[in-house]
Amino acid sequence: MLPEHNRDVRELSPVALAFVGDGVYEVLVRQRLVIETRLQPGKLHSHAVKFVSASGQSRILEFLMPFLTEEEQAVVQRGKNSSKASVAKHATPQQYRASTAFESLIGWLYLQHKQQRIEELFEKVWKEFSPEFLAQ
Repeated sequence: MLPEHNRDVRELSPVALAFVGDGVYEVLVRQRLVIETRLQPGKLHSHAVKFVSASGQSRILEFLMPFLTEEEQAVVQRGKNSSKASVAKHATPQQYRASTAFESLIGWLYLQHKQQRIEELFEKVWKEFSPEFLAQ
């Protein structure tokens, strides 16, 4: 459970939000893979990477955009506009910005104690992408 804090989440940088969102999302993916599959550890990792890679997250964000509120879309836009010094090895700059935006959204929701919304969005992602990502 997240401790109470006095910091206004709107004041945090998108990169800081993405730092939190990356960890939250990775745990969700790993948990779901362990609970719903019988994959061996090496396979668990390779399948998790499909969900957490910049290219995977870019596709996921594109899918989720119609389901996001205006406020959530504004967080995504801030995440896309943030600049990072590096780019992922196997992703385009656009995919990397979208990935950062997706992670910013998850971090923003998490720091606002909106776990139910995170789970709602993750459920949509899992239903849409798990058959494809697990079949590869």
